[in-house]
Amino acid sequence: MRIQAAVLEETGGPLRVQELELAPPGPGEVLVRLKASGVCHSDLNAIDGTAPTRCPAVLGHEGAGVVEALGEGVTAVALGDHVALSWAPSCGRCAECIRNLPQLCAAAWPAMGEGGLLDGTSRLSRQGEPVYHYSLISSFAEACVVPERSCVPIPPDVPFAVAGLVGCAVTTGVGAVWHTAEVRPGDSVAVFGCGGVGLSAVLGAAAAGAAEILAVDVDEAKLASAVELGATATMLWHESPEATAASVRDSTGGGVDAAIEATGRVEAMLAAFLSTRNRGAAVLIGIPREDAILPLPALSIPRMERRVLGSIYGSSRPERDFPLILDLYRRGRLPLDRLVSHSFPLARIDEAFAAMKTGGARRVVLDLEAQ
Repeated sequence: MRIQAAVLEETGGPLRVQELELAPPGPGEVLVRLKASGVCHSDLNAIDGTAPTRCPAVLGHEGAGVVEALGEGVTAVALGDHVALSWAPSCGRCAECIRNLPQLCAAAWPAMGEGGLLDGTSRLSRQGEPVYHYSLISSFAEACVVPERSCVPIPPDVPFAVAGLVGCAVTTGVGAVWHTAEVRPGDSVAVFGCGGVGLSAVLGAAAAGAAEILAVDVDEAKLASAVELGATATMLWHESPEATAASVRDSTGGGVDAAIEATGRVEAMLAAFLSTRNRGAAVLIGIPREDAILPLPALSIPRMERRVLGSIYGSSRPERDFPLILDLYRRGRLPLDRLVSHSFPLARIDEAFAAMKTGGARRVVLDLEAQ
């Protein structure tokens, strides 16, 4: 079938909406007619080269839509199902999956790096030449073919814009609080960086019953958004990681139980670590450059039992966590719709990225049904 999609021709280049060929789904694959896609900072990382990406590629990894065709052997979804898409379709058989770490699946990650689906080949092409997938999803398009395990059925009354965000930003932020940090009622939490992922962490901390939720950012507008979504206090970034962390410790009576870092900047990672109390955990979500080095004061790790925890995809299991998160949304416990601040049609994708780059957006969504 022919579809319109936004193609990144080369690292550092523009995204251009054009016609591509989308092959039918193979065994274990599903064709999804996309309705909405989030615009994530990870997509910007692919554009600017922070995360090397095989090109030409169709970016986008926060998709939601309707199942339109099934490949041979698919049983997890049916035609017409509404689905949110997961970019971490675990195989269920590798050593990491057996260890209950599906977000680190040894089959999915290599396939992502090759720009294909799980068999290493692409379903996208242009004049007979391959166009590569991004994160097994490629949701900056009218439709996509994805692995069956990427499709998580959702209730039909959930807005597609909300469901798309659950595919990455929401699950990453909420999961980092619930699963990686294991925040409990009464805990204190600091969130460094109040973009879409950081604000999702604020929502997750509020839903978990955290007593203190301190939002830290360089932008007062983002801090105001954090308060609206459940932060109990805010703090502007000081002149250094050490100064910022000292202020966090002063304002929280000695430090927080969990510091969630959602920027990918080494300075924020260090500040998060220094903001924790005895046996506190710095949970690092943000994706830094490949050559970034994080220096830590080593003595405080054994002496204070401070912990540094990496978190990819919020240490989540999409088939379990997407329905749970959306159930809490439907019951008013997680007001995810308030994360969406801007919406654009696919043809205006440049404006979508411009809105994200200004820093004033909470979360930008492509409405793939709009003209």
